[in-house]
Amino acid sequence: MTTQSEITRAARGWIGTPYRHQASLKGAGCDCLGLIRGVWRDVYGDEPEATPPYSPDWAEAGATEILADAARRHMIEINPQDFATGDLLLFRWRSYLPAKHAGLATSRYRMIHAAENVAVCEITHDRWWLRRIAYAFRFPEHVPERSK
Repeated sequence: MTTQSEITRAARGWIGTPYRHQASLKGAGCDCLGLIRGVWRDVYGDEPEATPPYSPDWAEAGATEILADAARRHMIEINPQDFATGDLLLFRWRSYLPAKHAGLATSRYRMIHAAENVAVCEITHDRWWLRRIAYAFRFPEHVPERSK
């Protein structure tokens, strides 16, 4: 059974990986989706589906929830306020745009993510981030552990 600590440990292994749009190679480069894809590979093996090419402004160009729909196909959707260590968080920059950014919760107060011009890092959730959580997903066979 996959645990939160396995997911968190895998995500922390990506810290310091430089930001590279559409990439997903630990130590060489990734974007936020590439980080999630890489953690999936580290924990589960092969990715469940191929990721098509996407532009940096893909969310602004469409009205569909591409990230959330993909996560629903392979993960367990949970109430965004109920996220725990090891859960996938999807963020919406503006209320009228689809969720565009992804991070992995390492506690109720911290997450690991990749952002443009920044290497993969672990940050504190502040009110700005918490207000923008649009969706949360639990990895399959992922049993929540108590956060410290």
